[in-house]
Amino acid sequence: MARSLGICCILLSMCAGGARAAGGGDPPKHWIYFTDKGFADGAAQSAAIEALADTYSARAIERRRLRRTAPGLFDSRDLPVAAAYRARVEGAGARIDVASRWLNAVSVEADSEALHEIRALPFVARVEPVRVGRRIEPGPVSPADEPGAARSFYGYATEQLTQINLPELHARGYTGAGVVIGILDTGFLRVHEAFNHHDNPLPVVAEWDFIDRDGDTSYEQGDPPDQHVHGTLILGTIRAYKPDELVGGAYDASVILCKTEDVTSETPVEEAYYVAGLEFIEANGGDMATSSLGYIDWYTQDDMDGQTATTTIAVNVATENGVHCCTAAGNQGNDGDPATSHLVAPGDALEVITCGAVSGEGTLVGFSSDGPTADGRVKPEVLAQGADTYTVWPFDTTGYSQASGTSLSTPLVASAVACIVQARPWWTPEILREHLFDTASDFAQFGWPDPLFARGYGIVDADRAAGEYCYVDLDGSGGVNTMDLLIFLNRWAARDDLADFNADGVIDTRDVLAYLNAWSSGCP
Repeated sequence: MARSLGICCILLSMCAGGARAAGGGDPPKHWIYFTDKGFADGAAQSAAIEALADTYSARAIERRRLRRTAPGLFDSRDLPVAAAYRARVEGAGARIDVASRWLNAVSVEADSEALHEIRALPFVARVEPVRVGRRIEPGPVSPADEPGAARSFYGYATEQLTQINLPELHARGYTGAGVVIGILDTGFLRVHEAFNHHDNPLPVVAEWDFIDRDGDTSYEQGDPPDQHVHGTLILGTIRAYKPDELVGGAYDASVILCKTEDVTSETPVEEAYYVAGLEFIEANGGDMATSSLGYIDWYTQDDMDGQTATTTIAVNVATENGVHCCTAAGNQGNDGDPATSHLVAPGDALEVITCGAVSGEGTLVGFSSDGPTADGRVKPEVLAQGADTYTVWPFDTTGYSQASGTSLSTPLVASAVACIVQARPWWTPEILREHLFDTASDFAQFGWPDPLFARGYGIVDADRAAGEYCYVDLDGSGGVNTMDLLIFLNRWAARDDLADFNADGVIDTRDVLAYLNAWSSGCP
């Protein structure tokens, strides 16, 4: 039986006067930002960067090689926070909670005396409060209805997947196989039948509980009763597999699970856990990340400029490293006024895919947040069903439910992205975004995005976004041009495995001749 559960997904930062750690009596948490990574000179740092290739995840290196847009494979952001700096901070009386190599910072619990001492350290650049958030109250619970259309292999999910044209892409063989999706959320109850089908059980590549600091993201003894609920709903939308009952949008993908959100009313959700979770996904070889967390009350809409909020900065680093990122626009509503915005960070990140919500009929729902960003970019960019979206029931092993919020439209978009990544693994986040936006419903119909900044480019069309396969179209432009030739020649000169064009196991001049012959023929 299907059950209905109204869920709102976005977390809003609270406590404008100062972020507080878990428990009202604990000292407030702060970010301690460092000036450098602690090396004696540039040569020592360069050597450390070069050595990263020997210890980093092979899968993450392969993803960076395919899609990273920053120079090289690694840079100083990939180096850990200096151990000596951490020791000095702890010596001042602070307790380190999270360390971020990308931000070159640690989040700490420290009293005012310790913070005063830390600020005076010569290698400390600045000290800032850790922003926090709390869950928005769920919307009204409504009875769950049977789907209006006849159920198929996808079961309850038939209409929501058909709306974004995912079954057509699945029919071409792109179901998320070989793609690793990282999910940042509350926790995940994986005993449901839809995660344990004998033909297709859920593969978990890696997991980490950033709240309890252990390797178990499922419901644990001592957790609040609802700790696992939201994450389980999101996981079900993406990766459920129970044919004729519920099949998710990327039902052959693997997952990395990050438990970053504490649902208790006393404990704020910290941006530090979000940043740490995103770094964990990237380091473990994730192809993409999806989340439904957000921060705004600490910031203003003027800060939604793509380079101010801490979580936004972290997403920018992830996408530079070739990680496709999806995030919810928020449930703060839309007012039809293009001069006002209701975004939450990191929905303003430069290459994140920010997702709004529509009904099953394709109508924008009232809670879906509108843009633009502070610097005038279109947000949200794409839409999927976020009203009465079908997923698993998180309180037993056989039930199915409906939930609402941009948190539910986001994993549908993430599912489409995962299947496109399988089809076009070399597309950078920028290229994939272009294809996703250019083929979305509103842009396809009118030739421009929504001028009110509420619908963006429209409802996703996964099959059209993936395009027809053309193995010489290396830059993802949809045609053959000199840039494709330059990309191939650069790969060949570097003896990149992808330059073995004739697949004979040897990279030599025969590959160049084979590519030139195919390139001159163009795409079909």
